Amino acid sequence: MPGDQGVVVSVNVSSGGVPKRAVRGARARAAGLDGDGQRNLEFHGGPDRALCLFSMERIQALQAEGHSIAPGTTGENLTLAGLDWDLVAPGATLAVGGVTVEITAYAAPCASIRPSFADSNSNRISQKKHPGWSRVHARVTGEGEIRVGDSVTMGGSR
Repeated sequence: MPGDQGVVVSVNVSSGGVPKRAVRGARARAAGLDGDGQRNLEFHGGPDRALCLFSMERIQALQAEGHSIAPGTTGENLTLAGLDWDLVAPGATLAVGGVTVEITAYAAPCASIRPSFADSNSNRISQKKHPGWSRVHARVTGEGEIRVGDSVTMGGSR
């Protein structure tokens, strides 16, 4: 049963765009993950959107619905498992390995992630249309390395 303890399942980066490719780990800084970039800085990146996070349990449920979504295909930097995703909301803090982050906003779906959905309707992960199914943006409040297998704790601090 998901709760307030989890694990990093995938760390994902790209030079811009999706899908983001899985790496073993990366350094998280106020500007985002080393090795990661965004094409459209109007909607992506910046200190309040340094990271994008998503739930492995949500991805698996979407796969069961017939969607071709997988870690990194919707542009998330961190795919996390074991957390009660309903609690991963703006204002929440997470300790991710040796890094601390604060959730700043729900991530609105965009056209570039449509291939992850059977009907090309990325609104399936819209917080407005399907509360609790959205990716989230986060600011990095304590920099450091994030690696696959790192623990994640809700409300955690370093």
